[in-house]
Amino acid sequence: MLGMTILRRPVIKYGLIAAGMAAAVWLVVTIASNRPIAVTVAAEAQNVTIRVFGLGTVEARVLSKIGFEVGATLVDVNADHGDQVVKGQVLARLATSEQEARVAKARAALAIAEVSIQRAAANVEKAQAVFAQKRDANRRKQSLASRDVVSQQTAEEALRDEAVANAEVAVAMSEAESSKAQLLDAQAQLRLEETMLSHRTILAPYDGLVIERHKELGTVVKAGDPIFTLIADDSHWGLAYVDEARAGFIQEGQKVEARLRSRPLESFSGQVVRIGLESDRVSEERRVYIRGDKPPSRLHLGEQAEFWITVAVLDKALLVPEAAVHGYDGRQGTVWTVEDGRLRQRLVTFRHRTEDSRLEIASGLPPAAQVVTAVGAGFKDGRAVRVSVAQPAPDQAAATAR
Repeated sequence: MLGMTILRRPVIKYGLIAAGMAAAVWLVVTIASNRPIAVTVAAEAQNVTIRVFGLGTVEARVLSKIGFEVGATLVDVNADHGDQVVKGQVLARLATSEQEARVAKARAALAIAEVSIQRAAANVEKAQAVFAQKRDANRRKQSLASRDVVSQQTAEEALRDEAVANAEVAVAMSEAESSKAQLLDAQAQLRLEETMLSHRTILAPYDGLVIERHKELGTVVKAGDPIFTLIADDSHWGLAYVDEARAGFIQEGQKVEARLRSRPLESFSGQVVRIGLESDRVSEERRVYIRGDKPPSRLHLGEQAEFWITVAVLDKALLVPEAAVHGYDGRQGTVWTVEDGRLRQRLVTFRHRTEDSRLEIASGLPPAAQVVTAVGAGFKDGRAVRVSVAQPAPDQAAATAR
């Protein structure tokens, strides 16, 4: 009995020690998990510029690939890459000898038609004169026949001669009308051949710049082959591709800042002049067209450019980093707030997104609630906190939504 008692004493002793240690650990953990933790909350920012980013290229609003409407040998080229041209200036010509012959033939046909008109008019006058003579003779002979001065046969022949003369007048007038129609046809054919001759000359359709010359002298070109690529003066603009998720606030007239890839140290200002009505179904981007206020003197079509479109300037805004938002779906998300000194979770609605990935809270916060800017490992609903306010950095005033 005594031996068994002696053996039990160490077991009880170690058990008490282990229980004491477990209680101490539990106490420490409880105190640690419930003591107030330090959190940083967002301060209300002022005068925040919200900009939307778009990557795009330099394009031309008026760009034309011009060529001939007919095919022939290119015999004259009066413009080249980089030339400035004015409206109506002759740019190129095709061989014209064949078409000039056709024009001459059409002019000869017109002269023949004009002569035919005169001959037909003379035939009408002649037929009318003969008809008048036959009519008067018929009247006299009919009067004489009624008094039996001439025979009935003579009267009938006079009546027949008048009818024949009247028919000849109708024939002459029909030939005159036919000659008029032939004249109109000859005039139309001449205009057609002259038009075809003019199609062998390219005139500048507007004041502009030659971007490229596609053909050289001696080339046999087909109808519709481009000879020059032209752009109209002052028609450069920027084409920006903007993510649909960021494009909802873009409107015509908004200010734009642009930077060309070849001139990264310079920035250029402009404004939105057109928003495409059809988005790209593959890239899910919207086309936005920008006109520069003072573009560079020389631009290159297709050059890559970056655009920042100012869509809003917020007088006051409560911004929270996107990393501090749980379940953000582009519109809503859950944030940690401090209410009466304790942590709470709130589902809020967002509006704008800034360059440094901060989201503007539009609604969903109770009065006097503060939004936590960084989520810690020990966060749980109802835990007490010690609050410090984050001050926005000076360079965060202008932000770009990407």
